[in-house]
Amino acid sequence: MTGVLLLAATPLGDSRDASDRLKEALATADVIAAEDTRRTRALAAALGIRPSGRMVSFYDAVEQAKVPALVDAVRAGETVLLVTDAGMPSVSDPGFSLVDACVQAGLPMTCLPGPSAVTTALALSGLPADRFCFEGFVPRKEGARRAFLTALADEPRTAVFFEAPHRLARTLAEAVAVLGGGRRAAVCRELTKRYEEVRRGTLAELAEWAAEGVKGEITVVLAPAEKTLVTVEELVPRVEAEAAGGQRLKDVVASVAQRAGVSARDLYNAVLAARKRAGG
Repeated sequence: MTGVLLLAATPLGDSRDASDRLKEALATADVIAAEDTRRTRALAAALGIRPSGRMVSFYDAVEQAKVPALVDAVRAGETVLLVTDAGMPSVSDPGFSLVDACVQAGLPMTCLPGPSAVTTALALSGLPADRFCFEGFVPRKEGARRAFLTALADEPRTAVFFEAPHRLARTLAEAVAVLGGGRRAAVCRELTKRYEEVRRGTLAELAEWAAEGVKGEITVVLAPAEKTLVTVEELVPRVEAEAAGGQRLKDVVASVAQRAGVSARDLYNAVLAARKRAGG
């Protein structure tokens, strides 16, 4: 008899957001794979639940090593509950490798939906939510971070991403330099928690606010780019910034050209011409 993998969303901060299905799963699952077993036990205690199954750690550093045993548990007929510290597993949290392994093995799985910082921030941002993209965490290294921001310069959808509080001021300051100070955004802090705060404004205004220091879990929502006419020559610096991250030049050119609505061939030739001039 085959078991099942349950992917369960956990509260972002307020335990009352736990679904009845999550409560039942915590109480009855044979195995609970938790990003932080201490936090999961604390959540269960807050919900008045005593888990009957065994609990194992499943955080980034041990994720790959733990996957085979968890797949074997599902194959043997056990119910494996996967939870992270907050929100949905595998969305910038551990979980994807286990999901992929179960898919490859043809094992059943289902999702217990619930809280998500991505959609919660999007709803509170006051920015268009009909089309959006999720970009995960902002890269830590300067070159990759600048390429990350540059790629959003022409993004026609609202973008949502995570950032660490101690890096937020720097990232917003760079966003002003790359995207312009007038682009609208929202910084959502400590969602669903006691000190929840949503700051809305231009990137310049938010960068000035964040310069004083920010604490807590951070989700940033960035407004879509306004469509403007642009020449291929004006796009050359954007291509070079993205190509600095190690991507093939032709791939970067194709991506930038598509977003800006210009000819990829013309843009490629403009980049080569600019490089030739720079080389003397």
